[in-house]
Amino acid sequence: MYVANSKRLTLAGARKMMQTAINMAEKDNIAIAVAIADAGGHLIMVERMDGGRFHTVHSSTTKAVCAASNKRPTTAKGAQAQALDTTHAIGLALAAGPERWTAMEGGYPIIVDGECIGGIGVSGGNWEFDDNAARAAVEAIGAGYKIDAK
Repeated sequence: MYVANSKRLTLAGARKMMQTAINMAEKDNIAIAVAIADAGGHLIMVERMDGGRFHTVHSSTTKAVCAASNKRPTTAKGAQAQALDTTHAIGLALAAGPERWTAMEGGYPIIVDGECIGGIGVSGGNWEFDDNAARAAVEAIGAGYKIDAK
């Protein structure tokens, strides 16, 4: 076969995810940035809340792209979920490109019917908040974040 059907994240889906993460941040009085990318790592949306630090835009974007590329949540592990020491984590980020890979939590792939259709990154809270907000945003549109999920 030379042509395949594929799914894609709609703007409405990205907006729902964005609003879910921002609502969580407003409730906890945390100024965050949220980035949502398609399956190719191209940004669909990015938003920084009032009071959010400027570096959180870059962090959230990198988390979204990394999660979409690796098809798994961002963590302090390598692309194959192997343990990394600090030197290897920095080396991987430099090799992949500083806007393509991160060891920071808060990035989740968006998986629908076993297909990765994008990624979301949240930055600005502590690592637990960023992680929880990104996961909740994925779940808000009925998607999963594991390749074998819905």
